[in-house]
Amino acid sequence: MIAIRRIVASVFCLAVGLSAQTADELIAKNIAAKGGMDKIKAIKTMRMVADFDAGGFKAAIGQASKRPDMVRDTFTIQGMTEIDAYDGSSGWKISPFQGKKDPELMGEDQLRGMVEEADFDGPLVDYKAKGNTVEYMGHDQVDGDDVYKLKVTLKNGDIFYYYLDPDTYLEILVEKQIFIRGAVRESATEYGSYKPVNGVMFAFSMAQGSKNDPDSRSKLNVRKIEVNVPIEDRDFKMPVAPAKKDADKAPAK
Repeated sequence: MIAIRRIVASVFCLAVGLSAQTADELIAKNIAAKGGMDKIKAIKTMRMVADFDAGGFKAAIGQASKRPDMVRDTFTIQGMTEIDAYDGSSGWKISPFQGKKDPELMGEDQLRGMVEEADFDGPLVDYKAKGNTVEYMGHDQVDGDDVYKLKVTLKNGDIFYYYLDPDTYLEILVEKQIFIRGAVRESATEYGSYKPVNGVMFAFSMAQGSKNDPDSRSKLNVRKIEVNVPIEDRDFKMPVAPAKKDADKAPAK
């Protein structure tokens, strides 16, 4: 019995080792397909503008990001712009569509998503240093096509499933499971129309929304991506509300 247990344990360890090795190999091929680590790390800032379409509801989307973990998203329609930003330590927003024109701090739920979005290179790059774990889940299918599947568990417990094209090794679908106060929120993002920008491949089309209802996902068509453009740290900082500015200027009584 002892010998059998040792054999089973040895086989289990070997399987785990092969799985980890395969996951690392796939990550390496994904990074190489995007242009290689040197070119990826050479990008310090990124600015993107895109057209958003959700069943005929259209808007302009913008995003600015800067290493190591700053991001600012804008959503503009009919002359009004919502802003969601994270400066590396705190998240804030301006929500004019909810009648709030002054900046305010984000709630815990939204902040969690912004922190994950602010990871400049994504959870696969330097995943061990970030405290993430990656498992190779074998082959799967997306729209009838064979793909490689990776399970990425973030340090905070959230889970991303990456589906890699077997020919290009680029992700074509990422599913997310975010855990908030015991509840699970699931979503999915499709990626396509990859094009090089400064030698690094970026997806120029995306579809985001429900994991179980692909037809209902919102479409994003990227118009322009610029990298290594000047972006100041203050652009990500929460501005002072006008009322507070006036109060600070008021003479003391």
